[in-house]
Amino acid sequence: MSVGERLVVGRVRGFHGLKGTVRLESLTDRADERFAVGRSLYVEGSEAPLTIVEAEQDKVGWRLRFAELVDRTAAETLRDAYLEAVVAPGEQLPRGEFYWHQVVGAKVVSTDGASLGEVVDLYRAGGAEVAVTRGPAGELDIPLVRSVVRIFAPSRGEIVVDVEALGLADEPVDDAPGDEAIEPGEAAEPDGAAE
Repeated sequence: MSVGERLVVGRVRGFHGLKGTVRLESLTDRADERFAVGRSLYVEGSEAPLTIVEAEQDKVGWRLRFAELVDRTAAETLRDAYLEAVVAPGEQLPRGEFYWHQVVGAKVVSTDGASLGEVVDLYRAGGAEVAVTRGPAGELDIPLVRSVVRIFAPSRGEIVVDVEALGLADEPVDDAPGDEAIEPGEAAEPDGAAE
């Protein structure tokens, strides 16, 4: 990831009061840092910064107020918008952690090498990331936890899962032509960053 690239860190889910405060669903593991007063966020696809002047975590996410949004009417233009933060120098992730967009596109196979498909999306549920995978077995929601994932190597474009742990052992999964079994090499480390 190059410096200056933007990452989605939240989604506007609602509003609070009349002063332009938005309710934000956090999509980052670094919420305290990303939503700090004085930081700027950007509406996905926009170049205009939104400067955070108030930030408070609540039971369902965050409440943010931006200098550029003076009232609720202005804030409502952001309904369901994704907000992005700029990656600054030195913000590289620790070894074994990945941004969500780096996991999308990874091939998912069973421990015996049968293709389960490709990661098309991710979401968070119950404190764990879940990979939405489409392929020969249909659409699967695969929790990225150690009891299911045996090899987690998105940098190589591969994820190996235990189909018994997923409850798929009795269901036949056809191996797609040309797919090869992955040699074990990396321990499962599926606790990457959520951005």
